[in-house]
Amino acid sequence: MTSFDPARYLPDDLLARIRERAAVHDRENTFPHDDLDELRAAGYLGILVPTDLGGAGLNLAEVSVLQQRLAGAAPATALAVNMHLVWTGVAKVLRDRGIDDLEFVQRGAAAGEVFAFGISEAGNDLVLFGSDTDACPDGRGGYAFTGTKIFTSLSPAWDHLGVHGLDTTSPDAPKMVFAFLERDDAVVSRDDWDTLGMRGTQSRTTELHGAHAGADRIVRRIDPGPQPDPLVFGIFAVFEILLASVYTGIARRALDLAVEAATSRRSKKTGTTYANDPDIRWRVADMALAYEALPPQLAALARDVDDLVDHGARWFSLLAGIKHRAVTSAKAVVDDALLVAGGSAYFSRHELSRLYRDVIAGMFHPSDPESAHATAASAWLGPVTA
Repeated sequence: MTSFDPARYLPDDLLARIRERAAVHDRENTFPHDDLDELRAAGYLGILVPTDLGGAGLNLAEVSVLQQRLAGAAPATALAVNMHLVWTGVAKVLRDRGIDDLEFVQRGAAAGEVFAFGISEAGNDLVLFGSDTDACPDGRGGYAFTGTKIFTSLSPAWDHLGVHGLDTTSPDAPKMVFAFLERDDAVVSRDDWDTLGMRGTQSRTTELHGAHAGADRIVRRIDPGPQPDPLVFGIFAVFEILLASVYTGIARRALDLAVEAATSRRSKKTGTTYANDPDIRWRVADMALAYEALPPQLAALARDVDDLVDHGARWFSLLAGIKHRAVTSAKAVVDDALLVAGGSAYFSRHELSRLYRDVIAGMFHPSDPESAHATAASAWLGPVTA
């Protein structure tokens, strides 16, 4: 078996070009089409697709490493691509368990097609377990979806949009319906993405006006609420692990920039670099201690998904926990990196200034801090009793 070489899939020269463009897309609030084109040409959209279907055949643990690497160059590009990789990752989770419901996603991704994630809805804290989007059956096995999705990353570039909605009219209703939509006049993307950070994701609001998915693109009809269905598990597992990977990549980049600043800045008072200052050394060490805990945790949890390890009811606590720790640790690392770098990092042109704004986005992704803590409390204490 050959060893996994991240540079084979994300060469240094490609990352350098992506890093150079990141500041422009942040400043101009534009989507990184060039990044996506180069990643597509490199086969990156199919890294989780099996080789027999035209992909690279990587596993989730390997892709986690790649997403950390990509996020170190351009967090917004990595986060946007994440949403495509979620669906290809879910397809892999299902296939590994003998379910080929999303083979069309794998074949499309291997051909360079882009799949976006259209699940989030304003005020819907049920997330996967409920929806304010109406899913109306067409009588032929398909559905028309009407509702509004938020934070739809890849809005300017997707070919297929994975969504969910609630069927309230069928005889066995209510049912949660998961499906994939194509671009047409019934799918309207608002040009409303003007945010503090992660600007290159262009995660715009998407309006569904009776957007139709045929029977061959309806991938699940399940009861609302928590479900053991492999699709729900796959979405949650891949989403949380790849999100944690992006923010871990931000932490690593901030740590590298802090080390660069500490070893290059020179003190007028002492005549030596700040790398010899005991306070700076303590701060960088604290950053390293926080960062170095994350990659092993990600690798272990991703391998458990790959190897079909059964954590039972603990899965959701473990997955929410790794995402929460990655985001909070990355935020703390970036905070300290700014102090190590000094006042120059306060200027918007400085990369750490952009990382500071980008890392804040992590708190808004599911599972948010409240949900992560509630999940952990239930795992260790059991449900709240009267």
